[in-house]
Amino acid sequence: MIDRLNRLTIVTGHYGSGKTNLAVNLAVDLFRSGKKVVLVDLDIVNPYFRSADFKNQLTGMGIEMICPIYANTNLDIPALGADIYSVFREGDDRYVILDVGGDDAGAAALGRYAGMIQAEAFSLLYVVNRYRYLTQQPEDAVQILREIEATSRLPATGIVNNSNLGSQTTEADVKASLEYGEAVAKLAGVPLFANAVKRSLADNLAGGLVYPVDIFVVPPWEQPDLFSENV
Repeated sequence: MIDRLNRLTIVTGHYGSGKTNLAVNLAVDLFRSGKKVVLVDLDIVNPYFRSADFKNQLTGMGIEMICPIYANTNLDIPALGADIYSVFREGDDRYVILDVGGDDAGAAALGRYAGMIQAEAFSLLYVVNRYRYLTQQPEDAVQILREIEATSRLPATGIVNNSNLGSQTTEADVKASLEYGEAVAKLAGVPLFANAVKRSLADNLAGGLVYPVDIFVVPPWEQPDLFSENV
């Protein structure tokens, strides 16, 4: 799946859709494929689960990170440093993953950079989860997408069906969500980019649109060491 990404890839979606976990997976997989990678934590809304939580592990691997100045501190100030502008430089050969805050509130930060993003080809992946309360119906998921697009002034280029029930997700849960992902894509008029599936379940699902993911975003006491090259 990563070979279909543009140099700039934006990951957005509803709160709790799993967009941060997807963003981290994309960054790790791109890096392991030999690319130079920078992961930008553009989530200035949710202080709980964010890509900045994995800064030590990711930078230890060799992945660059750009985070809000006060991320993971006692100050809840949505300040972004000037270093984010470096990812939009002409001729930059780094692959950039932007992890955006949920819904239109998070997309407001993204809109500040819309003009620079539109200067080159980009991927904007909208992550959906059938099992989240406010996106159980395709129509509701698409309404949130339209709000994100309007606020960010950027169109989605792909839908990622990341339907899951956390650690309780079964193969049956994933299979039951496949038609939902296709329905969201059809209603939105945006291609289904992938079905993101927990790696332990992905082998039993056929099709080129299955993207196996590791579960990085979990409570701290459940955090496995999935950043090793041996995984």
